[in-house]
Amino acid sequence: MRLLRSTDLALRVLMRLAVAAEATPTTRQVAADMDVPYTHAAKVVAELQHLGLVDARRGRGGGLALTAKGRTASVGAVVRTFEGEGDVADCEGTAGTAPCPLSPGCRLRGALRRAQEAFFAALDPVTVAEIVADPTGPLLLGISRGPQAG
Repeated sequence: MRLLRSTDLALRVLMRLAVAAEATPTTRQVAADMDVPYTHAAKVVAELQHLGLVDARRGRGGGLALTAKGRTASVGAVVRTFEGEGDVADCEGTAGTAPCPLSPGCRLRGALRRAQEAFFAALDPVTVAEIVADPTGPLLLGISRGPQAG
């Protein structure tokens, strides 16, 4: 299973903000730190703000901050939100593709569903705060191009 770019970026943004301490980097700074386009980072930050995981303030003295909910957020819940809970394989067919002819008697779909559930079950108890524990936290601070927390 491969994470969508937006899921990967959402997790990295949360991790970066978890080690920011009193600093409030802007979306532009976070995008530069993560080496991603600003527009992509802005969409992800907007969704994280909508979920209540990130506080974003505009203007002078503004920036991004991880909320208490964001710090204790389940990595599994974040991944589920960005990935959706659809099947790993498209057995039913979607816009322009035909349904799989094996679907009436296929066992693969069930096996993939169980694997997906195990994937989420492994991530559910892990919090954002836990994934930035040493040695990750100092590494995240090291990639910052803006004002460093510390």
